Amino acid sequence: MERSGKPFLARGGFKRERCAGCRVVPSHCLCALRPCVPTNAAVCLLMADIETLKPTNTGWLIADVVPDTFAFGWMRTEVDPALLAVLGDPQWQPYLVFPGQYAAPERVVHTVRLPDAACDAAPKRPLFVLLDGTWAEARKMFSKSPYLASLPVLSLRPDRPPQYKLRNSGREDHFCTSEVAAMCMHLAGDQRAAQTLDAYLDVFTYHYLQAKNQKPIDRDSAAHRRLREACA
Repeated sequence: MERSGKPFLARGGFKRERCAGCRVVPSHCLCALRPCVPTNAAVCLLMADIETLKPTNTGWLIADVVPDTFAFGWMRTEVDPALLAVLGDPQWQPYLVFPGQYAAPERVVHTVRLPDAACDAAPKRPLFVLLDGTWAEARKMFSKSPYLASLPVLSLRPDRPPQYKLRNSGREDHFCTSEVAAMCMHLAGDQRAAQTLDAYLDVFTYHYLQAKNQKPIDRDSAAHRRLREACA
């Protein structure tokens, strides 16, 4: 956030005070609902310049739910040494999450190695590297980050359409960052985290739209009930 070059002003959005924790106006704050679920897998967010400032960014939701979440700003001409340290940490097996058609076939995988009771050597913990930005920004990060070129590319196979409603990419097969993280957690065997991420996104979307439309919050809405069930 400190390195972001300019403030973000949402086109057509409401220019009101926002909660620093959830980016929603204080009257519709959802910080008290913030869940945290123990996971085996971790997430590393590589974020485009002003993505952290956008109130509709869902990378923040991942950081709320997944304890081991790292976040770094992306720069074309340099790389944060701390990012390289995370990627090189021997406890992690990094997977760069991106559509397989943009990578060399030998780099593409569709599954994550999970612990096997019959195997003495436990696999490294999965670290999902997510490119957090618009589709154009994500493609630029993918092609212009040589330090990611050696990582296996995890190509997801979604079994449902995107549910995110706060941005429109113009394509029906683009998922928001939080939805991608939920699918990754599912592959890693962290089912509760996957369900919680999906439910938390629903609650965030509900609060955001209710605030935008100047409507009150129903704490017993379908989204709230789903989150309570996921966290139970």
